[in-house]
Amino acid sequence: METLISSIDAQLAFPIVHASDIAAARRAGQKLATELGFNETRAGALALIVTEAGTNLLKHAGEGTLYLNVAQSEGVPGVDVLAVDNGPGIADLDASLRDGMSTTGTSGTGLGALRRLSDEFDVWSAPGNGTVFFMRLWRDEAGPGLCRVDVGALTVPLAGEDECGDGWGVACDPTGATLLAADGLGHGPSAAAAARAALGALVSRPTSEPGPLVEAAHEALRSTRGAALAAARIDFENDTIRFAGIGNIGAYVIDGQSRRALVSHNGIVGHNMRKVQEFSVPCPPGALVIMHSDGIQTQWDLDRYPGLLASSPALVAAMLMRDFIRRRDDAMVLAVRRRAGRP
Repeated sequence: METLISSIDAQLAFPIVHASDIAAARRAGQKLATELGFNETRAGALALIVTEAGTNLLKHAGEGTLYLNVAQSEGVPGVDVLAVDNGPGIADLDASLRDGMSTTGTSGTGLGALRRLSDEFDVWSAPGNGTVFFMRLWRDEAGPGLCRVDVGALTVPLAGEDECGDGWGVACDPTGATLLAADGLGHGPSAAAAARAALGALVSRPTSEPGPLVEAAHEALRSTRGAALAAARIDFENDTIRFAGIGNIGAYVIDGQSRRALVSHNGIVGHNMRKVQEFSVPCPPGALVIMHSDGIQTQWDLDRYPGLLASSPALVAAMLMRDFIRRRDDAMVLAVRRRAGRP
């Protein structure tokens, strides 16, 4: 079964500086769970995850950000919860995740509860460099079958704007996965409309090769202000990724010790776009593909975060957003990993 997920789905961000912020995030999580068809038990588990994650942000870091995103695999929806802080970090993660362990005089069940309640769980932390928790809860207790890519992504609008002009999408099928990243020119509603139009091209041709997908987006964006855009297709059979990009979208394939930059050409999709050029590089199982808009600085290096490369793509996206957002434009990070092994 085909899976398609994008920034068109709900992505909610909650700065956590007071207990009332946790309550607001919990209410939003409950509303999202209802919209996705969670039963009472699963919705209750999501509420506990949001509450524990927010409480730990206040308790251990003083403040942070909670993100709630829609997940999907093989038609089964879920909710991703990311808790991001820039606090003191955790010196001994293994000990902190054991029930009964506390550094603040409480019962010490919060972090262990996050892992127990979640269908998928990951955490990265380092002393002096903050902590990021990732929890995923599927609507159905059995969960979906294992998708062959794992997706983590965040968008953040320019301060003062309600809509983000950057967007992303991933469509996965048995033979491969198609990735799209778009940066609508400028910011605000008009930029967001351009990004949505680009994602509409992916919705209409989810198994497309990159070149034809960019061409389709070019036609779809003619009535908009245009966008920078990058498209890629991961080929599961041949262990490659084919790529085509127009404008300033950063794109990379990281495999072990190598980091390959995927080069885009000048132009604006929807307006002055030259002939699309497509090229291919290796993308074996386990490789990580990262795309981001120019709202993210380019001088990032995952080696600064020992162990992060092997973590969930959601943690990678969160750290790049936390530490390298420019804050003078919309920002988007998409991280996609080919799962190891074959079905």
